[in-house]
Amino acid sequence: QIHLVESGGGLVQAGQSLRLPCAASGPFFSAYGLGWFRQAPGKEREFVAAITWLGGRTSHADSVKGRFTISRDIDTRVIYLQMNSLKPEDTAVYYCAARQSPGDLTSLNYDYWGQGTQVTVFS
Repeated sequence: QIHLVESGGGLVQAGQSLRLPCAASGPFFSAYGLGWFRQAPGKEREFVAAITWLGGRTSHADSVKGRFTISRDIDTRVIYLQMNSLKPEDTAVYYCAARQSPGDLTSLNYDYWGQGTQVTVFS
């Protein structure tokens, strides 16, 4: 079982940056890909970014391209979401997720989820 713990959320002004780490533990060799998702109040959970664990291939939602970057540190088993030029519409709970089998990393079909971390951006 893979265990995921997000941190790094907070209250920031528009235009500022945050970096969200997600610490992973467990039999990580079985993970195919890792993703970041977010859910704003009253809205459905949506894809933000994903990365394949071994190959490091990334994908980002159009709404965050050029502002957010996903990365991973294989040695420490930490997945990062660097968020720059934050906007009020980025306000949401951000979740880290892990998928064991190959497939569409932009879908919600992940095997493990973290508890989430709140990001609030004010103007």
